Amino acid sequence: MAPTLYMIASSPPVRAVLMTSKSIGLNLDLKQLDLSKGEHKTPEFLKLNPQHTVPTLVDDDGFVIWDSHAIMPYLLSKYGKDDSLYPKDPQKRAIVDQRLHFESGVVFASAVKILYPIIYQGKKTIDQKDLDVVAEIYSLVEVFLQGKRWIAGDSVTIADYSLIASVTSLDVLHKIDPSKCPNLTAWLKRAETLPVYDANKVGLEAFAAFITSLLA
Repeated sequence: MAPTLYMIASSPPVRAVLMTSKSIGLNLDLKQLDLSKGEHKTPEFLKLNPQHTVPTLVDDDGFVIWDSHAIMPYLLSKYGKDDSLYPKDPQKRAIVDQRLHFESGVVFASAVKILYPIIYQGKKTIDQKDLDVVAEIYSLVEVFLQGKRWIAGDSVTIADYSLIASVTSLDVLHKIDPSKCPNLTAWLKRAETLPVYDANKVGLEAFAAFITSLLA
C-alpha cells in the first residue's frame, strides 16, 4: 500500500510534499479534499488531524503526520535513498532548516495574511503595505541566493521545494521584477527545469486561476 496524502492541489505546502515524493520515486495515494464542502472538518478527518489542515499524510502502517515541514523529512528518512535533499551534516542541515522556518514563519504566513480576506471576505484588491511585504520577502530570497545555485547551497534540498511552491504563489499576487531580483529570477528558471517541477506547476495553475477569479 502507498501512503495516503490528503490534499488540495493549489496548496503550496501540498505542492512541496508532492515534489519531494516525486523526487524519491514514491507513489502516494492522493485524496483530494473539497474544503468548500467542509470535508476537512468531518469527524473522520478531525480524528486524523485535529488542526484540519492539508497536507496530511497517513502512512501504510497507520502513522499520521501533518504539516509539510514535518512530512518532507519523514518521507526522506523512511523512503529516501540518500541524504542529498535533507543533509545529515549538522551545518548543512541547519541552513536547510533555517530556510524551511523562513518559508513557514515568514513567506507562507505572509501569503495567508494577504489571501484570507480575498478568499473569505470578498476583498478585491491587495494593499500597498502587503505588496511591500512581498517585495521584502523577494529581497531576502535574493540575498539567500547570492553565490548559490539553490536556496541552501549548490544542490537542491527540500528547502527549495518549500520555497518554490510559496514564492511562485506570491508571484501571482505581486510579480517579481527581474531587474531587482536577478538571483531569484534565475533560481526560479532553474526550478522549472527540475524533473519534479510539474508537481508544482499543476497546482500553481489552479491557484492562479482561483485567485485571479476572486480579484476580478
